Amino acid sequence: MIEKLRKIYDSLIFFEDIYPEDTENYNWFLTNDHELIGIAKEELSERDLSLLNALLRPYHITTPEMSAEEKKWHSLLHSNYPITMEADSFRFIYFSFSRHQLEPASFNEAIQAFFAKQIPIIWTNEHEGIIVETDPDEDLSYEQIIDVLMSDLYVKIKFMIGALHDSLAHAKKYYDMLVHAAASTFPHIEKAVISHTEAIPYIVLDQADPQFLEDTASLILGEFRNDEELLKTIEMFFKCNLNISVTAKELYMHRNSLQYRLDKFTDKTGIDIRQFHEAITAYLAILSIKK
Repeated sequence: MIEKLRKIYDSLIFFEDIYPEDTENYNWFLTNDHELIGIAKEELSERDLSLLNALLRPYHITTPEMSAEEKKWHSLLHSNYPITMEADSFRFIYFSFSRHQLEPASFNEAIQAFFAKQIPIIWTNEHEGIIVETDPDEDLSYEQIIDVLMSDLYVKIKFMIGALHDSLAHAKKYYDMLVHAAASTFPHIEKAVISHTEAIPYIVLDQADPQFLEDTASLILGEFRNDEELLKTIEMFFKCNLNISVTAKELYMHRNSLQYRLDKFTDKTGIDIRQFHEAITAYLAILSIKK
């Protein structure tokens, strides 16, 4: 649909590609794929508006007005023009919560309370965006922030913690990578706080050929491919860093019973998941059938 609309409306633009100060010059619509698009008001007649309102959902932009520093970061991340900025070190924290569950202004206010100084928050849309931490506090725990936010705001929020960087030269690339990592990972993982390194397996799977993943899962997992109980046991074993005692406690299972299940898998597949490299293979195979 987007490409067809582009042929009719030259000004069509995605929300994330526009400067905040220009949003009022557009009428905004939410597509069936939950993409927020804008078309310049000057290009729309009353008839156009009636038609678009019937095909799409009209949408009103309500993200908070950006500070001067947030505008600089937005320009740095969304334009190809050189921006003069300084930062000794920084990292991006991607956040996401369910649509229409929380007003962006309320989120901004809640997040700022955890920091000694105002931090830039750049919104992608009304429920996703990034927090920019300059000179990050190593003692800051996003797990604790999540607990407080979920308790106070009654909304489920996810964070992806980006890597620490000391140069702005490739900030746009780091931002794009984090956004892509979150899109590949958030639908498939329940954890509220995820590091960028945890996203790597999901990014790899996201880019792999579906038939290759299907064949690999069958090859590696064999007759256990549809054994949900055993696969959940193995997945918990991975989450517990291949520690049998910890896994048994998490599953409320006797250690010997757990050992029996793992040995059964090894005997049938020839893959010893207690060995790091073989565990990686089985882990990717399990993730591939959960996508």
